[in-house]
Amino acid sequence: MSDLRFRVVEKAFQKKAVFVEAPDKRPSEYFGSMTFNREKMFKYLPDEAYKDLIDVIDKGASLTLATADAVAAGMKKWALEMGATHYTHWFHPLTEGTAEKHDAFIEHDGKGGVIEVLSGKLLVQQEPDASSFPSGGIRNTFEARGYTAWDPSSPAFIVGDTLCIPTVFISYTGESLDYKAPLLRALDAVNKAAVDVCHYFDPKVKKVYAYLGWEQEYFLVDEGLYAARPDLLLTGRTLMGHESSKNQQLEDHYFGAIPTRVAEFMKELEIECLKLGIPLKTRHNEVAPNQFEVAPVFEECNLANDHNLITMAMMRKVSRKHGFRVLLHEKPFKGINGSGKHNNWSLGTDTGVVLMSPGKTPEENLRFLTFVINTLKAVYQHNGLLKGSISSATNAHRLGANEAPPAIISSFLGKQVSEVLEKLEKSDSGVIKIEGKQGFKLDIPRIPELLIDNTDRNRTSPFAFTGNRFEFRAVGSSANCATAMLVLNAAVAKQLSEFKKEVDAKIADGTEKFDAIIEILRKYAAECKAIHFDGNNYCDEWKEEALKRGLDCETSVPLIFDTYLSKSSVDLFESMGIMTEKELEARNEVKWETYTKKIQIEARVLGDLALNHIIPVATRYQSTLIDNVSKVKVLFDTEKAKQISATNLSLIEDIALHITNIKTLVDKMIDNRKIANKITEEREKAIAYHDTVASTFDEIRYHIDKLELIVDNEMWTLPKYRELLFIR
Repeated sequence: MSDLRFRVVEKAFQKKAVFVEAPDKRPSEYFGSMTFNREKMFKYLPDEAYKDLIDVIDKGASLTLATADAVAAGMKKWALEMGATHYTHWFHPLTEGTAEKHDAFIEHDGKGGVIEVLSGKLLVQQEPDASSFPSGGIRNTFEARGYTAWDPSSPAFIVGDTLCIPTVFISYTGESLDYKAPLLRALDAVNKAAVDVCHYFDPKVKKVYAYLGWEQEYFLVDEGLYAARPDLLLTGRTLMGHESSKNQQLEDHYFGAIPTRVAEFMKELEIECLKLGIPLKTRHNEVAPNQFEVAPVFEECNLANDHNLITMAMMRKVSRKHGFRVLLHEKPFKGINGSGKHNNWSLGTDTGVVLMSPGKTPEENLRFLTFVINTLKAVYQHNGLLKGSISSATNAHRLGANEAPPAIISSFLGKQVSEVLEKLEKSDSGVIKIEGKQGFKLDIPRIPELLIDNTDRNRTSPFAFTGNRFEFRAVGSSANCATAMLVLNAAVAKQLSEFKKEVDAKIADGTEKFDAIIEILRKYAAECKAIHFDGNNYCDEWKEEALKRGLDCETSVPLIFDTYLSKSSVDLFESMGIMTEKELEARNEVKWETYTKKIQIEARVLGDLALNHIIPVATRYQSTLIDNVSKVKVLFDTEKAKQISATNLSLIEDIALHITNIKTLVDKMIDNRKIANKITEEREKAIAYHDTVASTFDEIRYHIDKLELIVDNEMWTLPKYRELLFIR
């Protein structure tokens, strides 16, 4: 292999685990030690300020400046004791990442020195430069003003020497420039709508929480190998590379023994996250080589989303200490599974009821069906919008690739719930019976009775009911969960509001309450039947069937984004007070622009590697073969030389063919890119990049991957899949 590749691969295979010393305490003793949680609030705040802040967090009360000053003083005291020297307003701009500007606590003391200061005003509001963040035209680039505003419901935390204060980010004119602000509005909307519906069953319910449990899949690669692959470095995925002879076909990686180096990385990641109050619980090998997963205990949706973003940042930081780079791209390697971030979503009340769980009485089961059916109706009515919420240039490589749900939103319910809906639709009986977990005895000595759930799991379904929650499996591994969660919660809030109007109208006409509920649910079950599919979502027959059912089957990401601006979507967001049409238009501009830029970067990297790495190496090897053929002709007679040189002549011809095709296709891709770049309208430009630029990538890759199999291994400069995918 080439000198550079040899040194990099040899060094990667010699890497040893960096062992992490665990804290002397149990996780429960240091959990949340780096967060300003309720325990710290109680300790560092005056009694009245603590009470007022809890009312703000739990009841949505207004925050007074006096309370803000008291909180800021207590928070600063705690942070300084923990060694913090700076603070930052931590927010989620429309880049789908996070942002922060660090300020020291210091201010002049008026005596030639400085003092540490964090006032209530500084805690509650900051004014970072908004001009360089994507805004979709809401702000002119020469108009820089934007505001961050404290979100008290998500605890402040310390990373390194910096106190991080979770905030929303809005423009000077009031429009949201982030993901947190609309998510908070969506969560407030679903709370209000769900509480109203809960009052049919229990008037004591005062609040409904949306819960989120995310499952973060990711790849690890050796840092040296990562640095030797410009495509991984610049795009997050390999734009070329023939599959390894062994990858995941033996199915021996899933839940297998975790490699020692990886286990030490996971150990340190868990420790750091637990300190930040992130309840990481699960870790395991995923299906593909070098692919892993981490998942926490369920949390309130807004907090869970913040914790996922913090975890992703911590993964990047900790992985480098162990000689790894973490890959969060949805499809970093062709031919093996990509990575998702399953979003497990449910609703629960302040009285301790999980609204997606069956009960023991007909009334409890009616409540269960009320929320399940209304969720299905919401997903049915906004299936295109939900697909838009998980669509991106990166997730497009994963969806529908026989490893993840297809780009068609449907819902799996399982046999029992499906049968109940069928009976509800056809029966006039008000009796609803749904079995909970059932005992199941295995005829094996010493094996205890198992509890079997009321539904199986369907890994091909984008939106599957899994017993007491829905699992939105189509979310991509690099995504901000808020993009999907704000749409889902908004859609369910809208649907629950409509449901209450219809039920109240029936009751006003004299129908008994539960009869009215059942009558409306029966109607909904029939209306949203098209979204229900318990079969194999991968099969071609389903794609045809979904189209017949009227489900959104669009696969072009730029066109999928159009769903955000449909009449029903605009009405959804505006009627629920979540986003205005202007904000939606701006976000779509950002989505189209981001799509274009990601494809543009990939095209530039692919063209550069093809012309400056692949073709020169292939040509050099071809010259070696030509030299060999020439020498054979000198040494042997014509017939013998022809026999000896036949293989090399064939290889020379194959190399010439692949080089010619690569050059032709790269030239075509560059020309198409130049044409697309002249388009000024972001939507049309994104469509052009999808149709004429991205469409050439696989063709170019095909010929490069063929050359990888032909060219002398010692000449090939880029680390191959067999080297990238197996951690030593």
